[in-house]
Amino acid sequence: MLLTGWTLICVLSGLVGYGLGRRRGDAGPGDQASDATFATLHLAAMAAPYLRAGLSRHSARRAVRHLRALVGTAALAVTSTDQMLAWDGTWEAPGEAHVRDLLGHVHGMPAGGRPHLVAGDELFCEAEDCAISSAVVVPLTVDGRVIGALAAYDPQVDAALVRAAAEVGKWASGQLELAELDATRRRALEAETRALRAQISPHFVCNSLATIASFTRSEPDRARELLLDFADFARHALRRAGDFTTLSDELTCVDRYLLLERARFGDKLRFVVDVVPEVLPVPVPFLCLQPLVENAITHGIRRGGGSGEVSVVVRDAGEEVHIVVEDDGAGMEPERVRRLLDGEPPSGDGGGIGLANVDVRLRQIYGQEYGLVITTAPDEGTTVRMRVPKMRPSYN
Repeated sequence: MLLTGWTLICVLSGLVGYGLGRRRGDAGPGDQASDATFATLHLAAMAAPYLRAGLSRHSARRAVRHLRALVGTAALAVTSTDQMLAWDGTWEAPGEAHVRDLLGHVHGMPAGGRPHLVAGDELFCEAEDCAISSAVVVPLTVDGRVIGALAAYDPQVDAALVRAAAEVGKWASGQLELAELDATRRRALEAETRALRAQISPHFVCNSLATIASFTRSEPDRARELLLDFADFARHALRRAGDFTTLSDELTCVDRYLLLERARFGDKLRFVVDVVPEVLPVPVPFLCLQPLVENAITHGIRRGGGSGEVSVVVRDAGEEVHIVVEDDGAGMEPERVRRLLDGEPPSGDGGGIGLANVDVRLRQIYGQEYGLVITTAPDEGTTVRMRVPKMRPSYN
């Protein structure tokens, strides 16, 4: 179970109170409880960002000092299943032989198992002045498997320290579980982006190149300009990029796409792009706007068999950017919209697939309330509304 919110505060406040009480016996119960709550919030806030990055040598070294303070112990080791990642304590880190002994205990621990007590010859510390006589090892788990451990060392391991180490281990495991969920979400979004690149309509590519070829003799200068536009569009759409780009880059991609489509359709296609400049640096999901414009042309104008206009309007809405893509074309039945958003492959070009892809990614990144809003009816055109928060999600 992931320990978060008030559950985290209540559990860790008790164990930090235990740690404070062991080190300072002069505070009254009320003062100690207040101090423990504050210390818990502070230490948890300091350690959590590193654990949310996953279990690695870097994250363990940044978090170990705060974890040791949470447990209230003389020394603390953080391990993976095959190496010691970090150490914080009153003496030097143990040598290789002792680390192998520790990892042996980690390998034998089942997920959800009880803390493992270590004493006597099993201890790391062999220094003559070492006051440590016992230790407790608790597993770090993700998705029902042990990925590492916390090992707490103290002159005397009592029931309170065992519980403190166990609760911190559970909380740390919860943070690592969230890190795994974040990584899974990032991988899913990357897969969605790769899929969207692969879904760029082959009809559009072939038709654009054919259009450019048709101008090579009659209007060579225009053919050259269109070829450069096509290169810019392909460079943006097919580049190896992260999940996000700027709205300015997305609009450049849309501009090149519209110029190529206008070369094909001539006066049958009119387009208007109206953007307030202050929103241009806002980060947006990669390839989130071009599929909406492609859908407007494919399902709005081309299916109507006549001329039409596509408009892209981008406005600053405080903490959000509001984007509207509208066409005055054929429109469609609302049930058809539902099927497109469900990912049903449309006949002919793949604009509907891109529409569903954008909708899914917006919901995954920002939340369910940020899905596309589509208004349409037969012979009434189609309006697609998209909202994007100006702040990029913290897990990206």
